[in-house]
Amino acid sequence: MKRSKHMSLRTLSITLTSALAIMPVMAQTADKSPMVEDVFKNVQVMKGIPVNQFMDTMGFFSAALGSNCTGCHVAESLQDQAKFAEDVPRKRRARQMITMVNNFNKEGFGGRRALTCWTCHRGVQIPETIPSLTAQYTIAPEDPNAIEIAPDGPKEPTAVQVLDKYLQAVGGAQKAATLTSYIAKGTVEGFDTYHVPVPAELYAKAPNQRTLIWHTQNGDASTVFDGKAGWIANISNPVRLIPVMAGGELDGAKLDADLDFPANIKNALKDWKIGFPMTAIDDKPVNVIQGTGAGGTRVKLFFDAESGLLVRTLRYEDTVIGAVPIQVDYADYRDVAGVKIPHNLVVTWTDGQSKILFKEFQANVPIEAARFAKPAAPVLKPRGQAR
Repeated sequence: MKRSKHMSLRTLSITLTSALAIMPVMAQTADKSPMVEDVFKNVQVMKGIPVNQFMDTMGFFSAALGSNCTGCHVAESLQDQAKFAEDVPRKRRARQMITMVNNFNKEGFGGRRALTCWTCHRGVQIPETIPSLTAQYTIAPEDPNAIEIAPDGPKEPTAVQVLDKYLQAVGGAQKAATLTSYIAKGTVEGFDTYHVPVPAELYAKAPNQRTLIWHTQNGDASTVFDGKAGWIANISNPVRLIPVMAGGELDGAKLDADLDFPANIKNALKDWKIGFPMTAIDDKPVNVIQGTGAGGTRVKLFFDAESGLLVRTLRYEDTVIGAVPIQVDYADYRDVAGVKIPHNLVVTWTDGQSKILFKEFQANVPIEAARFAKPAAPVLKPRGQAR
C-alpha cells in the first residue's frame, strides 16, 4: 500500500481527535481487553474479538485494498464517530467477502486460513483478472520479508553462529551483560503526531521492562511492559487505555523489551530455525533466522551479513481474517556504556508507521518501579497548550 496516495487508518483516527472532547470515549478500568462490540456499533460478522485485533483487521483491509476508512465508511465518519456504524453498499459487500473467504477456507482447506483478502486484491480494490505481461517479463525487486524457510535452504551459518556474531558486533557478550538499565531521550514521529517529531523518552531495565512515552499534540501516549503484562495508552485510539493480555501483542511487547538489551537476545525467543534463501535489505546481504515467542508468535530476525548487527525484526500477529506483519528496522548503532545500541528505529505495520530517533542516553541508572506500572488513561490536551 502506497502511503503517499492513501491515508492510513491511524491517520484518519487522528482526524477524529478534535471531536474527542465531546464524544464518549471508553477507558478501561480493569485489566480486561474490551471486545469490539463494546466499543463499536453495528458490528455483525466479527464479534467477540478484542478491539485491538479488530483495528488490525481494518489495517489488513487497508493494505489489501489500497484504501482507507472512507473507502468503506461514509465521509462524515471523520467528523462524527457514530457515522462509522452506518450501513453502505461497500460495507455490506465486505461482509459478504469475509463470509465467502471463510467458507472457502473451511470447505477447501480444512479451516486453515489459506486465502485472505490479500490473495486476490494485492493492494487494489478490484482484483485483476488478466495476466500482466509487464509482471511476467520484468524482474521485480525481491521483498526480503517474503522469503520463507526452504527445504534446500542454507544450513550455515547456524542460528547460534548468527546470534554469537551479533553479540560480538555489539561489544561482546560479557560487555553486553554489564548494561542493566538506561534512559533514552529523543523524538517520535508518526501518524498520531501529524508527521511532526515530538519529544519522547524510553525507560529500559534488564531483563525485560520497557516504557516508551511520547508527547503528542493532543496528549501523552505510551507503551508499557512490566516484564509480564503490558498496556497501550493513546489518546488517538478508540479505547484510550488497553491492556496487552496475551498472544501476538504480548509477545511483541516482550520482544521489544528483550531486544533493548543485546545480552537477552538468545532467550528472547525459542525454537530457533534457519534455512532461508539469501536475500538483502537496501542492497546489503542479510542472514535471516526465525524464532517463536511464548505465545506462539513467529518472528524473523534479519542480521547484516558483514557487520553482524540486527537490522530488522518481522513478527506476525494473528487476526480473524489473516496474519498482519509488524516490522521494526534498526539503524545508527552507537556506543552506550561500551555496548552498541540502535539510535534510529522505524516501526511499520498495516495501519501506521512510527519513526523513533534517540539523541541522548543515560546508562546504568536507577529507574523507579513506577515507570513500569500500569499507566493512567491519557487525557486530551487543551487546544493551544504547548509542552
